[in-house]
This record gives sequence, structure tokens and C-alpha cells, in this order.
Amino acid sequence: MENRIKDQQLSLFADRTSSTHWWANQWRLILSGFAYTLFERLRTYLKNTPFARISPSNLRLKLIKVGAVIIRNTRRIRVLMSDSYHYKTELSDLVRRLVPN
Repeated sequence: MENRIKDQQLSLFADRTSSTHWWANQWRLILSGFAYTLFERLRTYLKNTPFARISPSNLRLKLIKVGAVIIRNTRRIRVLMSDSYHYKTELSDLVRRLVPN
């Protein structure tokens, strides 16, 4: 449990309560809790992959913070990623698992 709290504080900025207003700090903690829940849910979709037991900070760094070009038209949305992005196939597999058929 202590490791999970540490993950949330260090990776998802739950320890940053710098506002003088209580509601602003509470809102930041709620968003951090939602982000942690999102990362835990993503881990369930990443079973049987190298990312199954990765920390939230590494998951954020390797799969979420991706530089890409997004092209949107009336029928579809295209995401163009760099060929040098190492985790391109893993991210594509994750998106396929998340999108219902």
C-alpha cells in the first residue's frame, strides 16, 4: 500500500497542494486519484506485455507522453507517429484493445 501511495505522490503529483484554497487542493487530489485509477485500468489491458508491471511514471513516459501529428477530417481521425518511436506497436495494440469492435 505504501508503494501505491508513493506512486501517486511522485508520478501523478498528488503531493502538490500549493494553493491556499482548500477546494483547489482537494480538486488536485481528486484528479490525481482519477489518474491513478486510469493507469491501473490501463494495466489490466496491458497483461501479457512488457508493460504489465510498469510503474505509473514509466507508463506515462513511454505510452502516454507521445509526440504525434493528429489529422482529423469528417470520416476519421489519423494519428501519425514517428518511425523512431520505440513503442509504436505496443501503443497500437493498446488502442485496439481499448476500442470496442
